Amino acid sequence: MPPLHDFTTWEPLLRVLRDGNERAAAGHQVAGQISRGSWSVPVRRRAPKAGRASQVEDMQDEFDAVRRIQDALTDTGIDGVSFTAAIAPTGTAVLRLLGPSPAVESGVGSPHPGSLLLVEGALPEPWRRLPAPVPGAAPAPTADLELLELLERELRERMPRAVGATDEEIAAAEKRLGVALPGELKVLYRVTRARRQDHGDDHAAAEREYDAVGCELFSLDDLYVADVASRPCPWRFAAKEAVVTPPDAAVQGLVGSPGWIAFGDNGGGDRLAVDLTPGSGGHVGQIIMLSHEENIGAGLIADSLTELVLRGPRQDRRRRADDGPPAVAHVNFRGVPGVEAAAHPGLEVLSIGIWHDEPLSLAPVVGLPRLRTLAAYPGTLADPLEISRLTGLEYLRLCPEDWRVLLDAGAVPRTLLAASVEPRHDADPLPVVDLANEILALWNRPQIIRTRVEGDLGPISGEPG
Repeated sequence: MPPLHDFTTWEPLLRVLRDGNERAAAGHQVAGQISRGSWSVPVRRRAPKAGRASQVEDMQDEFDAVRRIQDALTDTGIDGVSFTAAIAPTGTAVLRLLGPSPAVESGVGSPHPGSLLLVEGALPEPWRRLPAPVPGAAPAPTADLELLELLERELRERMPRAVGATDEEIAAAEKRLGVALPGELKVLYRVTRARRQDHGDDHAAAEREYDAVGCELFSLDDLYVADVASRPCPWRFAAKEAVVTPPDAAVQGLVGSPGWIAFGDNGGGDRLAVDLTPGSGGHVGQIIMLSHEENIGAGLIADSLTELVLRGPRQDRRRRADDGPPAVAHVNFRGVPGVEAAAHPGLEVLSIGIWHDEPLSLAPVVGLPRLRTLAAYPGTLADPLEISRLTGLEYLRLCPEDWRVLLDAGAVPRTLLAASVEPRHDADPLPVVDLANEILALWNRPQIIRTRVEGDLGPISGEPG
């Protein structure tokens, strides 16, 4: 039996749960989730000593117990696992491990399953979108070939001791990337290939590079194409995005592009890239910034690398699509006031949140040509069976009760690529897993594995055996 399924692996955490959760100590079932990099377990942590913040030692038992399980996850090659635990007053413990399944994304801090991947390898629509062709797109005047000598001279003055790349090294980078580097980027890397080992004992070299270019420069070996694969996102978030590019936008509102060559970082996690696939209002070779806080789109910060070096970055400029109704509509008691108000031919995503009035009908959005995502908060739909009339859905997120209606009627849309069961946060994970497996079975996808592990913790200290 692999260590993850061994009672001794979980015994320290079960003791922590019994000591730090009144419900667990009383014999009630509790649930949690542990992944290699994070965890969520229902433990009441001890208050710190008066006058100071919490310290690691205040939670050392929990940390050690979780680390034991994380090590087992690593040894088993599993990213994460959810669990339920029921501990009898006598000390008998029943642990149920839920997962993994290659057809289920990890939950986000929850013991409930993440999105169900109904079609292997399928991507949300924004992640399938390629850049639109822009006939006549040209470099900015500041990227004129005559200015390349000026760019090179300026860079060499700013980095006099830098080690530049050879033509062979640049050609190797182009072969690896599968795209030819634009002239300005070649000039930059002929001046410095930005390898840390080239700096030797010169600890200020990286700072000079930053000052010279206006960013933390990637080495020639670390250049990458900022395509959709470089910007992964769970289905539950990605399916609620939409690619929108206004007619005169400088930057296309994409997730990624085969023409975005990332070459630096602003020091805060945002990536700078040369854009070879601009919008109709932009220039080939313009410099864009991809925010680490956003899943989609980029902002223009310079019309060319030469402008970035000589004048510095401009404020991140994005052209928002503020004309016409939005492609993503959030219907709730503070947002869009109803499904009818959200309906229009360009609607792609309908998200229904907390709603205090009568449940809503989906009739106003039936027949919309681009509607692909529906997410509905529990109790907001007047008739879940209306979902069967939405013929283009790719992603559906519903509460267990609404899923039950669709399953019992044989009305689950077969156009779905992914789905989510969204119970209330305190719902028992076991019936939710059963429901998720029922949905997965419709597509013959791998089930969520349920493993029962039993053991004995012994009575609570001080109680008779």
